[in-house]
Amino acid sequence: MFLGIDTSNYTTSVALFNGDSIVQKKKMLSVKSGEKGLRQSEAVFQHVINMPELIKGLELNDVTAVGVSVTPRSVEDSYMPCFKVGELTAHSIASALNIPLYKTSHQTGHILAALYSANRLDLINSDHVAFHLSGGTTEGLIVKPDKSEIIKAEIVSSSLDLKAGQAIDRAGVMLGLDFPCGKMLDELSKQSDKEFKYKPSMHGKDCSMSGVENKAKKMFEEGYSKEDISKFVLTCVSNTVVSMLSEIINEYGELPVIFSGGVSSNTLLRKTVKEKFSNVHFAEPEFSLDNAAGCAVYAYMKER
Repeated sequence: MFLGIDTSNYTTSVALFNGDSIVQKKKMLSVKSGEKGLRQSEAVFQHVINMPELIKGLELNDVTAVGVSVTPRSVEDSYMPCFKVGELTAHSIASALNIPLYKTSHQTGHILAALYSANRLDLINSDHVAFHLSGGTTEGLIVKPDKSEIIKAEIVSSSLDLKAGQAIDRAGVMLGLDFPCGKMLDELSKQSDKEFKYKPSMHGKDCSMSGVENKAKKMFEEGYSKEDISKFVLTCVSNTVVSMLSEIINEYGELPVIFSGGVSSNTLLRKTVKEKFSNVHFAEPEFSLDNAAGCAVYAYMKER
């Protein structure tokens, strides 16, 4: 059995992987109504409160290794204080049980969780494209096998300003929704029968999404419905991702593509991407949103 732990800026989560199936326990961090996120000090405090509750009741006697995310990305100087809570918890459990501890990044965890959910863990052995779409990340990555880290991801496409999740959350908060707003914006968008045309602002393989927020504010001031504004924002995000992926394919060829991160669970995004491309894979929502499943898979892979 392999234990995974992740303490992102949005969710406290733990997972157990037996090499076949995964059991998860998670708790979203609470954000005050009207706020657009959490300070790191607030996130750390909530993780400290949540972690004992999630660990309690887990059967740890059969755990043979622990995997934990300790950085946002697997690059130098990538750091966020909230991941220290998970790292300290993982150290304590591994030391108490005298078992190996394997450290990875939140992004690697997202990719492995998505590959597991899509039944494509075989892709760790070959080059592929991964999209990490969340509140803090809008990136297209070329992922290659790596002996020491299982996979190595290189950013080849990203947003130069506003991230996809930020565009969604800022629009949602403006509409009076609770943060994070992705799920409710998704539901509202389904109630709109309007079709919006949007040409993404691209700079080579990179994008700019600041104009999406500005246009959504203008629509709000002009009295557009919540449903139509939601549909517009998600159309912009979807079209932008399609343009990013098109540019990546133009340069790197028709590689398999896996989508991870909370924004990847959006209904319109999935529909738009699947209509445009083949050989694309999406994780189930529970494995798209922040989770510790990928950290448990990482520990399993390292032990193998």
